[in-house]
Amino acid sequence: MSAPASTQFPSLESALKHFFGYDEFRLDQRAVIETFLNHQDCLVVMPTGGGKSLCYQLPSLLRLGIMVVVSPLIALMQDQVDALRNNGIAATFLNSSLNLADVRERERQLLAGEIKLLYVAPERLLSEGFWPFLSRLHQQVGISGFAIDEAHCVSEWGHDFRPEYRQLHQLRTSFPQVPMMALTATATTRVREDICQQLALQTPATFVASFNRPNLYYEVLPKDRQAYAHLLRHIKALTGAAIVYCLSRKHVEELASRLQQDGVAALPYHAGLSDDTRSEHQNRFIRDDVQVMVATIAFGMGINKPDVRLVAHYDLPRTLESYYQESGRAGRDGEPAHCTVYFGYGDVSLINYIIEQKADEQEQQIARQQLRQVLDYAESTVCRRQIQLSYFGEMFPGQCDRCDNCRYPKPLEDWTIEAQKFLSCVARCRERFGMVHIIDVLRGSQKKRILELQHDQLSTYGIGKDRSTEEWKLLGRSLLHQGLVEETTDGFPVLKLNGASWQVLRKQLVVQIAIPDTLKGGSEDSVETSAEAAGLLAQLRSLRKRLADAQGIPPYIVFTESTLRQMAQRMPRSLTQFSRISGVGSRKLEQYGQDFVTAINAYCVEHGVQSPAAQPQRASAPTSTQTQTLELYQAGHSLDEIARLRNLRHSTIVGHLVALLATGAPVNLDDLVPTDRQVAIRQALETVDSPYLNAVRDHLGDTYSYDEIRLVQGALRHLSDAS
Repeated sequence: MSAPASTQFPSLESALKHFFGYDEFRLDQRAVIETFLNHQDCLVVMPTGGGKSLCYQLPSLLRLGIMVVVSPLIALMQDQVDALRNNGIAATFLNSSLNLADVRERERQLLAGEIKLLYVAPERLLSEGFWPFLSRLHQQVGISGFAIDEAHCVSEWGHDFRPEYRQLHQLRTSFPQVPMMALTATATTRVREDICQQLALQTPATFVASFNRPNLYYEVLPKDRQAYAHLLRHIKALTGAAIVYCLSRKHVEELASRLQQDGVAALPYHAGLSDDTRSEHQNRFIRDDVQVMVATIAFGMGINKPDVRLVAHYDLPRTLESYYQESGRAGRDGEPAHCTVYFGYGDVSLINYIIEQKADEQEQQIARQQLRQVLDYAESTVCRRQIQLSYFGEMFPGQCDRCDNCRYPKPLEDWTIEAQKFLSCVARCRERFGMVHIIDVLRGSQKKRILELQHDQLSTYGIGKDRSTEEWKLLGRSLLHQGLVEETTDGFPVLKLNGASWQVLRKQLVVQIAIPDTLKGGSEDSVETSAEAAGLLAQLRSLRKRLADAQGIPPYIVFTESTLRQMAQRMPRSLTQFSRISGVGSRKLEQYGQDFVTAINAYCVEHGVQSPAAQPQRASAPTSTQTQTLELYQAGHSLDEIARLRNLRHSTIVGHLVALLATGAPVNLDDLVPTDRQVAIRQALETVDSPYLNAVRDHLGDTYSYDEIRLVQGALRHLSDAS
């Protein structure tokens, strides 16, 4: 297990499949792992569900020594260790939940080299008694790396600052040769810089994946008399779990009680409950004993439950950053999930009251600006993804088709002239004022401050009287969301012109804004599932729950929801077919394979179903992203050029072409793989009786690439379908 990948596994992909059951990496995982294996410090910013933990877990299995993971929450440690052990990986944790005898036994295992990953809280890591043990561990066994999870906690500018994280720079001082990886799901540019500085990372390679979560559907609904009925209907229609956030403990208790009375298995979670009660409620939720957790923001950080299908904010979230973090707990498995905010102006008064309790005036000012950003999000008529991603400095063109504003757009109107008036007023006011002041000038206000500054003498004074204050606010927010004007973020929001602003003023850009209409309901498209697959899926869920309960672990550690769905759709009837399911690694094949194959066979016999896996698996129609790749390929671009133009990895483009070949799309395999090599690969695929590509490559030799094998495999799949 501790040998380098080059001696034990022919590729990182083969190691990934062996340990974790997945065929390919996601996002920047491969690049991060390669960098870290080369002993370089890394800063990794990946969205929730993007696979951050794999970035340090896989390297720990390919290097000598122990990976030390600094994690802030006991529940997260237990969850990660359970999942790793279930994959046959030696991992442990040290925290306050253990008695002295347990601590001593785990320390013995660590010093004996029996463990590959150690999870530890920052408080214990930095304690006077633990530091000598860590030094001894380094001398005796070796430390392969330090992984600092939830690294935004190191920054005062982050949304969950923890003072003890500020001391972690001592790791660099005491262990200068050990590479360090800092990981977080949310970090603005300012927070990223602070993380690197505070942890004393040495020329770190920074990986910032897109903050976009395409499987999440975002919507804002009115918090009116129908809100609870809507929430109840949505929860009862779910096939997975739900988290409902409220601002106060009182709201949590009331809503949880109401859901219970209406037949929903729901539990409350907030800081007013005892530690034991919170722990019990959290465990029951993670293990699928209850469907819904109603909670304050005290619940959620580090919860690795992948099958949450709904995150609802029954009260308004406090900041956009916290909303991104909290809503991101939905759909961690990549399956479709819903993120709903119920918006009522009554919540604004409660948040303002909370803000007023802050002692520091500057903190109050920043909190009020953050509240304005949340209100902008709730009231906006533009793409909700565009607003969220721009907050983190990521440009997004809009039209995501996965939010209410894009799915049910409001009418567009040309407001270019109004935008020119607005931006001209910003310029006349010398870019020193916020939106409220600009609107007052435009509408000809007689406020004392306007007169004192002599802004009633400006040429833009009173030129916007024909529009209401709310209309000007709508325009101002839209200009911000579209990147046509900027706003400072230090608590005193001042409007600033940018290059796009001047393009509007010079009549080089047209400005269109969406006009609010009655908010329409609706939801994302449901995934079509056959009756047979749906019935089998229910039985597989029950089997997973029984196996998990017998081991005292959450069901998703046995298999994730997306893996179960593949089983239900493909109905593998043998262990060989079962091993080809994504998420089935060597250990899980051995541990659970026979139970699931037996259940699938029994179901197929009972219902007279011939499983798709027993037939050559027919390729589905090309997706939109595969079609885009095909168009660039047909235009004569090379694979590397397509990857660059689409800002995707080379391996992803190859995957698109493999899928296109399988559908019979007009892709010429001869352009991609020489004819003589195709013949050799076909013979190897027929000869080698293994589901793993590394076995085929071992048969062929190192001169053949995995890409070539995958492409030929795709073409053969189409021939099989056609016959």
